[in-house]
Amino acid sequence: MLKTSIQFEKIISECRDLFSKKLQDYGAAWRVLRPSSITDQIYIKVNRIRTLQMTDVKMVNESEESEFIAVVNYSIIGLIQLEKGFSNDFNENKDEILHLYDQYAHEAKALMERKNHDYGEAWRDMRISSITDLIYQKVLRTKQIEDNQGVTIVSEGLDANYFDMLNYAVFCLIKFSEKENNVEHQII
Repeated sequence: MLKTSIQFEKIISECRDLFSKKLQDYGAAWRVLRPSSITDQIYIKVNRIRTLQMTDVKMVNESEESEFIAVVNYSIIGLIQLEKGFSNDFNENKDEILHLYDQYAHEAKALMERKNHDYGEAWRDMRISSITDLIYQKVLRTKQIEDNQGVTIVSEGLDANYFDMLNYAVFCLIKFSEKENNVEHQII
């Protein structure tokens, strides 16, 4: 499981790098989004991934991997918005935003390690398409909870769903990375 922790850190580092660059380019423009809008952004991304997985034709030159990175980053944005609320002012302190990014990435990793222990890394034997479907299901659950004004009777809340979407997306990115590394080793 140490291998998974190291792979998780590498993937999160790549996601954070893109997040940081976009934060530099656009500022925290996403701060104006209500949580339901962030959930819909994740919905768009995971729906596109599913479409790519089920068809042979790709009309936009963006990979599944880039969409999974977006799921990771939007999930963290969702967690930040749940904590801070949305704002009409997106001139946030970039250091504070990156601190929150790191905080939630750390919490996601800790959760992943606990669940990974209990489930015996079952995700490693799953197909990327199945994990994608789990993310899709989590998005639909999140939308339902939001439609219920965040009220649940026995289910976990919005934050738990964002954490799960984040971790599932990281698992997919790890699987893509391993597949890529296997291809490189076969070529050599």
